[in-house]
Amino acid sequence: MLEGLRSNEIVVGAYSSDGGICPMLAAHRNGGRTNMISFAKAWDRFALGPGRKTKPRRATSRELRVLITDLEASLLDEDLPRAELAAAIESHKRLLARREDERPRPGDPDRATELRSRPGWAWTRVVRSYNEYERALEWIEREQQALGQREYEPA
Repeated sequence: MLEGLRSNEIVVGAYSSDGGICPMLAAHRNGGRTNMISFAKAWDRFALGPGRKTKPRRATSRELRVLITDLEASLLDEDLPRAELAAAIESHKRLLARREDERPRPGDPDRATELRSRPGWAWTRVVRSYNEYERALEWIEREQQALGQREYEPA
């Protein structure tokens, strides 16, 4: 598209008009194969504004500079090293894919999602979560210690 923009008269608001062509046709004539109508609409909205009441016209040098700069920036962005966030996302996706490839753990399948809406169901009968289980154990240990201290206290 860049080559087409530099070697043709570019117009706004039409596919071709008065010897000029739209950026998409310019790209097509220079080997670019695309059919992104959304680009053509965005180009016309950028140059003509929200209401398309004007006739097709040649693109201004400012409009062409903006388009060329954006295209070049998008090409540079593809050549730059990946951002840390993108690399982290890719790493996470690889880990998830590896986890899916692993064999399931032996034993009963985890049915928590299936049974969660069932009244009275929990992974244990006494508590509903591991945190509650830990708190219950701590409480039992404290009570046992308190009982043990009472038994050995002199009367």
